[in-house]
Amino acid sequence: MSLVDNAPQLISDLRDVLVGPLPEIGSRFSALIADTAPHSSLVIFTRECTGRPRKVAGDPAVVDRVTIAELDHIRGSLAVGQIFRGAMTVAGREREVYAILDRTDTLLMLTPRAAAARNASLTVVAALFGVVATGIQLQVRNASPAYLAESRAASSERARTVAEMTEIHAATLETILATLRSDDLDDTRARTSARETTSSALIGLRSAVDVHRELAEEAITTAFARMRGELRSLLKHREIEVEMVEPPVDGRGLPGEVAHGARAVVRGAVLALADQHTLSRIRVAWTVDGSALLLDIRDDGGGEADVADIERQLRSRVETLGGRIESESTPGWGSRISASLPLDVHLALPVGHTLTELAPREFEVLEHLVAGRRNKAISERLGVSESTVKFHVAGVLKKLGVENRGAAAAVGTEAGIRPAN
Repeated sequence: MSLVDNAPQLISDLRDVLVGPLPEIGSRFSALIADTAPHSSLVIFTRECTGRPRKVAGDPAVVDRVTIAELDHIRGSLAVGQIFRGAMTVAGREREVYAILDRTDTLLMLTPRAAAARNASLTVVAALFGVVATGIQLQVRNASPAYLAESRAASSERARTVAEMTEIHAATLETILATLRSDDLDDTRARTSARETTSSALIGLRSAVDVHRELAEEAITTAFARMRGELRSLLKHREIEVEMVEPPVDGRGLPGEVAHGARAVVRGAVLALADQHTLSRIRVAWTVDGSALLLDIRDDGGGEADVADIERQLRSRVETLGGRIESESTPGWGSRISASLPLDVHLALPVGHTLTELAPREFEVLEHLVAGRRNKAISERLGVSESTVKFHVAGVLKKLGVENRGAAAAVGTEAGIRPAN
């Protein structure tokens, strides 16, 4: 039975695609549409995810070799909402593909199975993909601590690999080019041809590095403009003036995880402060001191906001990125929340363990396990029952694949998780 014939089951299965770990969403979506659009490989390409812009499933000959440049070319050749069937260069050679560009600017590319290529219901796939693409976008914008930790680790590893490969290939090509420029070699025509080829390869290498840098970083002015639009949408029905202090236009680029985390922290702080009855204005400022992005959110309320609780809710995101957060509230004068997010944090998750499966509350519990607290102390700090804490601890142990609290705390410590206060 196809997906179209069973709408209730389809909705249930689509929900399962959305709620699982983000890095594996390609595999889950591939299984969902396997009958509707039989395919041998699937790639989801999104610039939202700086750590892992590709979510893949299927044939390693395609998914392990397809390049960012190829996917970017396909994305750029499609109109929003377009469904493409035809030949494209993928993984180094021309292949028959299905390609869909969602309005979130997220690309879906499939390599169809030849036997069923013409029977694929791509309009159904496009509709399902729209939900999946929006789900990815929302997960990234929410910037949970688990997402930030996993994405930062992936970004660091990719940056290291790109840097190593660039140095090796650039050194090789420059050596060849220097040899070809030597007057001691004969056969001018062959030397000229080889020199041009080598020069082109160097240009291509540098272009590829620029593409990876563009994926990994976001201009601070762009990140701030996106936040401005998000705040305008969130507060459009409230009579609150939001003063936005622009960051320096010549500031260095922000690592993608820092940009996502900063916007999430500001959104959370602004929404919490906006609930005060006496509030009329909120001021949001971003600055860069060279090594960190500094966030400053202030209001002109009566100081009635529970800034300690706001700080607690935001701390896990900030500390996952190696940052610090502070808050203060003065009766009759207003409240302030400030955070510092380092721009050069090298966070590596332990091999075999990722934190992406942890729910936000489970992540908070893990922070308390890292601090060495027992269930009663955790329940008092989180304001929940001991039985609820016990349930979350069991979930943490299961998802991290460990047998006891000490092992979970060790995994968290290795992953750079700071103990909760």
